[in-house]
Amino acid sequence: MEKMVHTFPPYRGHEARHGQPEHHDPGFWRTWIFSPDHKVIGIQYGLTSLCFMLFGFFLMLLMRWQISKPGVPIPVFGPLLEKVLGQAAANGALSPDLYNSFGAMHGTIMVFLAVVPLAFVAFSNFVLPLQIGAPDMAFPRLNMASYQAFVIGGVIMLTSFFIPGGAAQAGWTSYSPLATMIPTDGQIFWLAGMVFIITSGLLSAVNFIATVIQLRAPGMTWMRLPFFVWAQFVTSFLILLAFPPLEAAAVMQLMDKVAHTSFFLPTGLAVGGQLANVSGGGSPLLWQHLFWFLGHPEVYVLILPAMGIVCEIIANNTRKPIWGYKSLVYSALAIGFLSFLVWAHHMYLTGMGTKVAVFFQTTTMIISIPSVIILTCFFISLWGSSIRFNTPMLFALAFLPMFGIGGLTGLPLGFNISDVHLHDTYYIIAHFHYVVAPGTIFALFAGIYYWFPKMTGRMMNEFWGRVHFWGSLIFMNVIFMPMFAQGMAGMLRRMADGGANYSAAVNSRAGADVIGGLSNNIMALHTWILWGACVLGLVQIPFIINLFWSIKHGKKVDSDNPWDATTLEWQTATPPPHTNFPVTPRVYRGPYEYSVPGHDRDFTPQNEPPK
Repeated sequence: MEKMVHTFPPYRGHEARHGQPEHHDPGFWRTWIFSPDHKVIGIQYGLTSLCFMLFGFFLMLLMRWQISKPGVPIPVFGPLLEKVLGQAAANGALSPDLYNSFGAMHGTIMVFLAVVPLAFVAFSNFVLPLQIGAPDMAFPRLNMASYQAFVIGGVIMLTSFFIPGGAAQAGWTSYSPLATMIPTDGQIFWLAGMVFIITSGLLSAVNFIATVIQLRAPGMTWMRLPFFVWAQFVTSFLILLAFPPLEAAAVMQLMDKVAHTSFFLPTGLAVGGQLANVSGGGSPLLWQHLFWFLGHPEVYVLILPAMGIVCEIIANNTRKPIWGYKSLVYSALAIGFLSFLVWAHHMYLTGMGTKVAVFFQTTTMIISIPSVIILTCFFISLWGSSIRFNTPMLFALAFLPMFGIGGLTGLPLGFNISDVHLHDTYYIIAHFHYVVAPGTIFALFAGIYYWFPKMTGRMMNEFWGRVHFWGSLIFMNVIFMPMFAQGMAGMLRRMADGGANYSAAVNSRAGADVIGGLSNNIMALHTWILWGACVLGLVQIPFIINLFWSIKHGKKVDSDNPWDATTLEWQTATPPPHTNFPVTPRVYRGPYEYSVPGHDRDFTPQNEPPK
């Protein structure tokens, strides 16, 4: 019995490396394309999601040009768009239908193909098994299948741009009956792609949960797990429980589209002034409930991994234990539970009753408390510390106020009395993007700079990293801060002309009596936002060059632990070998023992035996 206890969890030894003999060289394809190794799959997810992020950003630039200069041909890219997309980009300008397609696909790509795969799957795949002392994921081939499903879903999504009628046009939320009644097959491709993407996420979530539960190293108790592992563990449950309702909804909407069912199509539906030829009996609100039951846990699918990354970097660069470790863990668990009780605060305008609205207002205010606790722990950890201001730390520090702005500006949206005025305005865009863009994405950049040496054995260039940081910080705010003013002025989102036909200036020039509308100052902010977005795109070029240049030419690390970190991923070779650790590590302490009195160094690794 004692022998069985010491051999559990069931580690894979050197004698069994996913069925590969010890001496066999699997070659390029098996090593980098069809590898079941969690580290390779993590890098594959990371590079693929960064490519999708770049494409989603490019769509945004085209949209911002159309908003700022309606009907004006797009310089450089306009003629190319006309050749590729045809009449929808006639004369090099975006038609309203093409603008709608770009808007729907920008949101879908950024959330489901870029930020979630990078924040959750890429970092979890590479870092999580190393941090718990595991040789690999619990199900390596399932891990490979999840990446393949992710790529298939992304290819289906992108293919929809080139079919007759173009890509989906009903927004990234794809509300019925609009999504079903638009006469384009792009929505069919959107739904099919979502089925593959959601399936990919579910496979990854099951794998991470099993890995954390079963493959922790001896001595790695629950309260010795790094907070990054806790964040990804909770995120896995969010995906496992929240994604299936949307996958079921996608299948039902697909049936409405191709098999003429009426899951979401009501009786008496009129399209273009004529009664639609549908059987009816369905509920459009059912789609909204199923979508937002995913949609709000989805916000924390983005945020929790970012918080986990930031925690690792702050602890390492303040050289002191993270303040309130148990508070962080319990807050993450509370967020995971409460995130399933707030979804209908997206639906105040659907006519819900007062009692239901009060319930969702209350849960929305309550869920802000654990988020504030986590930020408070991070801020207190900075107090009295000697901070190392390297590039990962700069991005991690910037995450704190940027996410704080996103969270605080979300509070008025949690009350139905104020949400009535702000709903579907540019205020919503600013709020959500402060959470995701200068918030979550800054944390992802921090993680890339932090774990890049572990992946490659080389450091990224510090000077260009700082150029990337300061440029991103400044121009992220140039883009999104003015949108709060535009939203409070009444500028609605999803207008292809940016509200030009609604503006006071246009109406006054036409000789109309202006009762309301948007002022010249509010409309002029579109131009500032456009140029801010263009410069932000230019600022990413140093990052892209730095990333790929450093793989071969970056400064080689002088040890396996260049950051002098305590967690297990830094206690093995750099880059890690196939089974991660030559000998199964044993854990003796918590994850953040920095500057402990009486120790020789200012950090004590988790696997260092007590003296």
